[in-house]
Amino acid sequence: MGKISSWDWEPGQKTVVKSLSPLEGHEWQEEPYVSPDGETIVAIVKVGDGEFSVRTNDSVWDATFEKIWYPKFSPDGRLAAICQQDMEWVLVADGETMGETTDYIWDTMFSEDGSSIATMYKSMERYGMSVNGEPWENLYENATMPAFTKDGAHTAAVVQAESMAAADLDGFKRGAYTVAVDGEAWKGRYVNIWNPVFNDAGDSLAATCRTTVYAHTIVVDDKPWDETYTQVWEPVFCPKDGGVVAPVRVAGKWGVAKDGKILWEPRYVQCFYLQYSPSGEDLWAVVATSYGQFTACVNNAAWNETWPTVSDLVVSPDGQRAAILASNCNEDFRIVVDGTPWSGTYDMAWPAVFSADSKNVAAKVEKNGRFRILVNGKSFERDFDAVWPPIFNEDGTKVLIRAIENNSYVRIVAEVCNF
Repeated sequence: MGKISSWDWEPGQKTVVKSLSPLEGHEWQEEPYVSPDGETIVAIVKVGDGEFSVRTNDSVWDATFEKIWYPKFSPDGRLAAICQQDMEWVLVADGETMGETTDYIWDTMFSEDGSSIATMYKSMERYGMSVNGEPWENLYENATMPAFTKDGAHTAAVVQAESMAAADLDGFKRGAYTVAVDGEAWKGRYVNIWNPVFNDAGDSLAATCRTTVYAHTIVVDDKPWDETYTQVWEPVFCPKDGGVVAPVRVAGKWGVAKDGKILWEPRYVQCFYLQYSPSGEDLWAVVATSYGQFTACVNNAAWNETWPTVSDLVVSPDGQRAAILASNCNEDFRIVVDGTPWSGTYDMAWPAVFSADSKNVAAKVEKNGRFRILVNGKSFERDFDAVWPPIFNEDGTKVLIRAIENNSYVRIVAEVCNF
């Protein structure tokens, strides 16, 4: 599939698959998935008694399996799926198995270029991770919350490193959990540990943890901050200086700490979804300035307008703009960009997408069972039976619409100036 610049960006509409009805001989066909370049639509299909495969446009994988689930396109265009054969599970990419079958795998993750695929992994009641089908050498009693570096070189997960009998409260309080990187567990033991995250280089890892039943903090490369808090949320690395920030709760209010020191004085009812601009100069978040009054915030300056519910903060590539989804407690969704809501409310809305130059914003929305693509608050000329999130071309002058219309799958390249 390659880079976005190599995709077909000729304006106009192309019917990729004329009929999405099940092919002849297929007993049923499940929900469709579409490749990022819009050239391929796939679905799990039942091809025989206890036999399943994957339909790709109007052809079908040669391989069949007892069960297939979680089809997902990688950044390089391969379709990965988790498949069962002879009562065991294996990772499959474009119909080819990767590694040996095992008890179970789940949570497929990709490296940034898609060349490496990681999953959680279970064998003989032991848990860990695998990369391209190769499991960790060390497996554990439990493993959760996987992390994968952008270059695909390292994996990590929260693991239970100490055994505990049922109701062993003393053992639990001593700490049984830690992080394993590439299968090697940290020496430190924690009451709980969550949300491991690598830095961009993949050579450092931070996580939230409880060092005692009552003390929450951040641990970086197995070294907890000296300061502890009532609560903490997921940490984020600063791309400018490699420091680690996290929302922290102190005396009933939320702020932000960096490397164990308060960066934003605690004054919010809630604070989460921290994101740095690529330069590391600007730190964004979603905050609640009062009960039920949520909005976005940059460098500790909240937008003026608030909403009962806010989610899906998206920061533009240049770090100077942001968009959120706002709703009235999950009703009447709105797209809010730079603090200003677009006109119209929707039954559902999906996270906004910025063009690479940060000038244009697009989003997918649903109302009364019909789906639309909006660009800069204006709708495409018609709605669809189904649509996938829009994608801008490299210079942001065109947007790719992938949609189902009258039982056909269509690929539309629309010029932004026509919205």
